[in-house]
Amino acid sequence: MTSSSSPAPGRGTLAARLDGLLFFPVTAFGPDGEVDLGTFRTHVRRGVDAGAGAVFACCGTGEFHALTPEEFHACVAAAVEEADGRVPVVAGAGYGTALARRFAALAEEAGADGLLAMPPYLVVPSQEGLLRHYAELAASTSLDIVVYQRDNAVFTPSTVAALARTPGIVGLKDGLGDLDLLQRIISTVRTEVPAETVRGFRYFNGLPTAEQTCLAYRSLGVDLYSSAAFCFVPEVALAFRRALTGGDDARVARLLDGFFRPLVELRDKGRGYAVSLVKAGVRLRGLDVGEVRPPLSEPSAEHVRELAQLIDRGLESVAGDGPEDGADDVRTGDGGGR
Repeated sequence: MTSSSSPAPGRGTLAARLDGLLFFPVTAFGPDGEVDLGTFRTHVRRGVDAGAGAVFACCGTGEFHALTPEEFHACVAAAVEEADGRVPVVAGAGYGTALARRFAALAEEAGADGLLAMPPYLVVPSQEGLLRHYAELAASTSLDIVVYQRDNAVFTPSTVAALARTPGIVGLKDGLGDLDLLQRIISTVRTEVPAETVRGFRYFNGLPTAEQTCLAYRSLGVDLYSSAAFCFVPEVALAFRRALTGGDDARVARLLDGFFRPLVELRDKGRGYAVSLVKAGVRLRGLDVGEVRPPLSEPSAEHVRELAQLIDRGLESVAGDGPEDGADDVRTGDGGGR
């Protein structure tokens, strides 16, 4: 059911609304393994209140792969209601073209403002096949779409230019980390796509623990990024964002050295930790969002203890920076890469 308080503004509006820290909430599950909508609502509401610039619900961190269509619809609708129009809500869409279109319809019905189109399921398609997949998805919905580059969905610059010319496709989330390719993509879109379209096409850093690579992406003019750490230490994520946008290089370096690099090293100790470790972090901060669903598995007890110690160090390093301080400042990006 579509939220009456915050209907989707319509095609062509999402790109201009994406700003600040992009929040990818986890999906809460109860002791019985079922979706816990009450806890999920609390998680989303706290993130928006803390200063998130957008909510990407039921995407990778939200275990899109593990949700039924009914659960997906309920979670997206809950996120829309909790955001209450303050920030855009973007929902995941994936699998093959037919199912991606179905999830797009569910997201639209739930009141989402846009879609994050994840790589097609399993297959390794040609560039022509990828373009057809996303074009058909875009044609099926009035929601704006950000395409996610990673794994089996890696695009040539000319394909991204074609995507940018496709009505309804408004951005690229890069989860690949090939900066040479991304620079060529940005250059090709800039030179081969009409200027008015380029101005409305956004790029953002979607690597796990994106803070670790923010400086490299900013050198390409890409300032938007998703923050997994925001899920469980918004204080640290916001402090880093303020330092980054404010030119406080020394503080950026301290947070990278003291928190984000160790977090990356811990994340890399287990498969699926980009999701399960984040969920453990949310639990450590006092909100019981439950465990991950299979085929993901929980981090080891030793790694959870290491995470708890790292959280304590991170919070100590930003003591005095309340999550509300400068919340408006994190939504002042210039839309890098345009």
